[in-house]
Amino acid sequence: MKKVIISILLISFSITYSQNFTPSGYKSSYSSTLSVNSLGGDHAVFGVKSENSGRSLKYDEIIGSPYHNTEFQLAKISDNYEKAAVRYNSYLDEVEFQKDGKPLVLPKEEKFSRIEITSPKNTIVLLDTKDELSGYFFELVHGSNVLYKKVKTKFNDVVPAANSYASEKAAFFRTLDPVYYIKTTKGLIRKTKKEKDILLFFPEKKEAVEAFFKSNSIKLNKEEDLIKLVNFLNQ
Repeated sequence: MKKVIISILLISFSITYSQNFTPSGYKSSYSSTLSVNSLGGDHAVFGVKSENSGRSLKYDEIIGSPYHNTEFQLAKISDNYEKAAVRYNSYLDEVEFQKDGKPLVLPKEEKFSRIEITSPKNTIVLLDTKDELSGYFFELVHGSNVLYKKVKTKFNDVVPAANSYASEKAAFFRTLDPVYYIKTTKGLIRKTKKEKDILLFFPEKKEAVEAFFKSNSIKLNKEEDLIKLVNFLNQ
């Protein structure tokens, strides 16, 4: 099928604030191709409103980063579009791509619901989890059972100096502990913490799963153990 270039993407979606359908009924609060932060023109500033300082802080004024990876990485964004350089903003839960040197934001729509980064290989998937984490997840294991990882970043505002002898504490971004979901044929196992959470979805594999947990000393708060577990469930 003939590839559609990114410029068509911009024409097709431009700036619209209607709600859009995404996989499993997920609807974003806006569907603008351009981020609200980039509406200021060529020299738009990405930043965060600071209540304590009474102004917006540029990202480079804040300690840390809102990005999972600050570098743009080449990715397949859809079957019918050419590859684009992307990066994930884990503070805003947005996938940005570059056009003419400017960062724009992919619409949260079904056709852009699976973003496959070429190098290093990584896949970002748009999911409706029916809770506060609905949005983008990293896919760690693919198969009949899928392991997803949610990465979130929190903004911590400036803390004004208590008095003239004290110093102001700068604003900073903090990456929260990741949250893992397992998608099964029977539904999502959310925020997996206990062995019994797994057994409820796999009663037919109860003995095998219990033996696997015991022999591998599986801990559900460790990413590498979760990867082992879901790979085992896919056998």
